[in-house]
Amino acid sequence: MKKIIPIEEGDFYWTPEGYRCFTEQYHLKRGYCCESGCRHCPYGYNKKN
Repeated sequence: MKKIIPIEEGDFYWTPEGYRCFTEQYHLKRGYCCESGCRHCPYGYNKKN
């Protein structure tokens, strides 16, 4: 079971297209890479490789 991480200010922003984009702050708080190719992934995952 995955741990629920409360959303705090600075964890995400809305893109011009209307999507929620999680920041590096949130990813570090979560503690692991989901391998989805997130825009601000601090773990160095590259979906193209």
